[in-house]
Amino acid sequence: HLYITNLPREEFLPADLATLYRCRWEVETLFRELKTQYELDEFDTNNPDVVKILLYAALLSLLVSRELLDLVTEQADDEIVFPPERWAATFRSHAQLILHELGEYLGYSPPPLLERLIEDAQKIHQQRPILQETLATATQPRCES
Repeated sequence: HLYITNLPREEFLPADLATLYRCRWEVETLFRELKTQYELDEFDTNNPDVVKILLYAALLSLLVSRELLDLVTEQADDEIVFPPERWAATFRSHAQLILHELGEYLGYSPPPLLERLIEDAQKIHQQRPILQETLATATQPRCES
C-alpha cells in the first residue's frame, strides 16, 4: 500500500498509518451519521442547555443503535452486511417500535392513551408565571356591567 501523509515516515510504520486512517474514517462517518440521522448540524435554539440535551439524546441513541447492530450482526448469516448509514436509518425509522418492545420486555406498561392525553393536557409548567397568570385570569368569573 502507498500512504500519502505528512506524518514523519521514520515514526510510523505503514500498518500504523493504516490504523490511524481507519480510525479517522470511523470518526468522520460517526459525525456524518450524527448530522444526518440525528439532525445535529443545525439547532433550532440558542439555549445551550437544550443543545446539550439534544447532543446527549443523540449520543445515547447512537450507542443503543450500535449495540443493537452488534446483536443483529451476531444473529444474522455471515454473508449479510449492514452498512452503518443504512443501519442508522433503519434504526431511526423503527425507534418507536423498539422502545415499545423494550418497555414490554422490562415490564413497563404505559397508561392508556386517552388517560395520558387528558392528564398531560392539564399540566402547566410551574416555571411559567405568565402562563399561570393568564390561566388564573381566564378562569375567574367575568363581571357584567
